[in-house]
Amino acid sequence: MAKQKTAEVKVQIPGGQATPAPPVGTSLGPHGVNLGQFVKQFNDATRDLNGMIVPVVISIYNDRSFDFVLKSPPAAVLLKKYAQVAKGAANPRTEKVGTVTKEQVLEIAKTKQKDLNSPNMDHAYRIICGTARSMGITIVE
Repeated sequence: MAKQKTAEVKVQIPGGQATPAPPVGTSLGPHGVNLGQFVKQFNDATRDLNGMIVPVVISIYNDRSFDFVLKSPPAAVLLKKYAQVAKGAANPRTEKVGTVTKEQVLEIAKTKQKDLNSPNMDHAYRIICGTARSMGITIVE
């Protein structure tokens, strides 16, 4: 009998630092997934993204096996990294917390394009610019 997908779970986990504790344990435990096996495979796959938040989509099958797909880190996380700020502005219209260059925004857009709903690079660039604006991050030349 073929494997049948029974559930799909989406979580965001720091790369290379997954543990069976929440959020992994609480989201995968009810489905009967071997948490130790998932944690080991995830940490091996994300060792180079150490500490950066990585969204992952986990497909769980009827025999309690699983596979997962790694997504690119959220645009807000990448913008905070490049702007070297801890968090975005509480009121982005009046408060500016940091700056990024157009080249850095273009690099983020290239990283995120496969996960964005954008037909071309220009559109992906504008999406990242909007995220930066909503966080109070200024884009400079």
